[in-house]
Amino acid sequence: MANALNSKTEPREPGNDDAERAPLLREPREGLPDVTSDADALADVVAAVSAGTGPVAVDAERASGYRYGQRAYLVQLRREGSGSALIDPIACPDLGALDAALDGAEVVLHAAHQDLPCLSEVNLRPRRLFDTELAGRLLGYQRVGLGFMVERLLHVRLAKEHSAVDWSQRPLPVDWLRYAALDVEILIELRDALEEELAETGKLEWAREEFASVLATPPKEPRPDPWRRTSGIHRVRNQRSLAAVRELWYERDRIAQERDVSPGRVLPDAAIVEAATAMPRTPAELTGIRQFGIKLARRYLNTWIRAINRARDMPQTELPRPNAPGDGPPPVNRWADRAPEAARRLEAVRATVTGIAEDVVMPTENLLLPDTVRRLAWAPPRTVDPDSVAAFLRERGARNWQVGLTAEPLATALRGAEKA
Repeated sequence: MANALNSKTEPREPGNDDAERAPLLREPREGLPDVTSDADALADVVAAVSAGTGPVAVDAERASGYRYGQRAYLVQLRREGSGSALIDPIACPDLGALDAALDGAEVVLHAAHQDLPCLSEVNLRPRRLFDTELAGRLLGYQRVGLGFMVERLLHVRLAKEHSAVDWSQRPLPVDWLRYAALDVEILIELRDALEEELAETGKLEWAREEFASVLATPPKEPRPDPWRRTSGIHRVRNQRSLAAVRELWYERDRIAQERDVSPGRVLPDAAIVEAATAMPRTPAELTGIRQFGIKLARRYLNTWIRAINRARDMPQTELPRPNAPGDGPPPVNRWADRAPEAARRLEAVRATVTGIAEDVVMPTENLLLPDTVRRLAWAPPRTVDPDSVAAFLRERGARNWQVGLTAEPLATALRGAEKA
């Protein structure tokens, strides 16, 4: 079991006084590389990376909040012996040759789950992974942002002022490119520091299992009712208004996709919810809702009214259900009344998971997913023992290290709850 008293995992905030803070990293050590934007330049990068050694630091910049989807608009990488490279994946949309050059190399990413999908779109698919954010979570860091962890472990600072800019812009400003290059400048050093700490705390094999699981996890299936994620939808009280949310959401998504802009720039979620609640009948009534005053929303006033009218005229049988169908347990706040025995089990298993997570110094959700805990409490194995609980956890995707830490204590907790 990991050493829960390891002083390196004690939370510490960097000082607020800039004079006391670590120095700011300002320039890539070999200077700012040119952006790779044609086949010849890409071939040079592939050759350089092939000649390098050791892990490869990789990062990708998207245009979240500006463009539709999550495609990469810049890919950065760095390897010992080959230096850093900045690749324009719009000009070079197929990085398959680079992927082949990296075959067998460990790829270092920060928050890999964010970048792996867009890297896969350009045919860059790591086979070995070290995720510095996930390593930080396993080590119990309360903050796992790249900037914080670099300052905490390497005692330098990364500027983060360009983290939310529109990376689809061309040409990219030099200061943005410098920011992007610095994101991979010391990622290998961060990886080495985290690996050392993982080994010291007995968590290195746990981390390796987690990294392998990240790579093996298939892409998420599209949500059956994505419109139910509309922010503020809980304020919509009847089925016909829910239908209006649905119709407006799909119209907005169609327009956003056609124009390649973020849906929120076409129409904010708050506008959809307010319009669905008020159910206006004319464009004039619709413009009384403040958010419909933004430029793109005004351009499609008749489209929005037609969507609302479709919901207004929809047969009752076609209206959406108030709650999305699901295969999981009901909301936890209903358990005490509907299934008090399950509520007792949930209290017991939650307390057990929390206690183990505190012992090994990590967030409970990294020890076991909350959904797994809820499902175990709602419908435990018919015969509760360590083996049956272990089988249940493995079926839900738990890794060997998680099963080893939790199966027996959870079986004990479930049996105790049944006797209460």
